[in-house]
Amino acid sequence: MNELKRKYQDEIKPSLMNKFEYNSVMEVPQIEKIVVNMGVGDAVQNTKVLDNAVEELALITGQKPIVTRARKSIAGFRLRQGMPIGAKVTLRNERMYEFLHKLIAVSLPRVRDFRGISKKAFDGRGNYTLGIKEQLIFPEIDYDNISKIRGMDVVIVTSSNTDEEASELLTQLGMPFQK
Repeated sequence: MNELKRKYQDEIKPSLMNKFEYNSVMEVPQIEKIVVNMGVGDAVQNTKVLDNAVEELALITGQKPIVTRARKSIAGFRLRQGMPIGAKVTLRNERMYEFLHKLIAVSLPRVRDFRGISKKAFDGRGNYTLGIKEQLIFPEIDYDNISKIRGMDVVIVTSSNTDEEASELLTQLGMPFQK
């Protein structure tokens, strides 16, 4: 069992039960899934770029990404409906906790001038979105082997109903929010 999951079961669940005065253990918010999305706009001109992005995303998450396609055509971007324009991975259970632990303990502290992540990125329903400017902060990515620095979105989907509950859950899991 992952150490983050164990911490959630043993320490965080009881403390959230006390803080928000839930009647049932099932009411306690938990992380349902983490979606890591990498948009690759250059894939319109060069499809090899997308293969690199898929490879990097697979290295980072330890799971094979699916290629996302354009939903509609945009003439200004020379984009047609159905063209591949990105890659995403949905992590659940053990892999999700492993990724979250690696993100909190290893990757985020490697960001230059890191002062914590914003508390304003909750969506109103208890989900948190984190934008990462470069994939180099992950230890699996070798600086010499990348063709271009790309960013990605990490969406943490929780079962909580309010942002306050989700914020408390993520804070107790060790998310480095700004003070």
